[in-house]
Amino acid sequence: MKRFGVEWAQPASKDLKNIVDYISQDNVDTAIAIFDKIKSKCKTLNHFPDRGRIVPELKAYGILSYRELIISPWRVIYRTSDQMVYVLAVIDSRRSTDDILIERFL
Repeated sequence: MKRFGVEWAQPASKDLKNIVDYISQDNVDTAIAIFDKIKSKCKTLNHFPDRGRIVPELKAYGILSYRELIISPWRVIYRTSDQMVYVLAVIDSRRSTDDILIERFL
């Protein structure tokens, strides 16, 4: 089985930091647990990079190179290239995601 490296792009790291900062205003323990959950799920992409679904909003435009993991209520957007997985965004699915996805990926 091939192993992939998993690298976080700066916008995705900023997304995750903003999520954790927002949640920690109410509950630091919950914020830490969510951070750990998202990071650990993304680490598993090193063995199974194609397990996420193709991002439906981008698929509608014929863009098939971006996949996502659903870690409810967040969507972790990533793509693979060679032996790397690049985590590109962490988006709250309770918000309108179309504008964010189009702005970042089109």
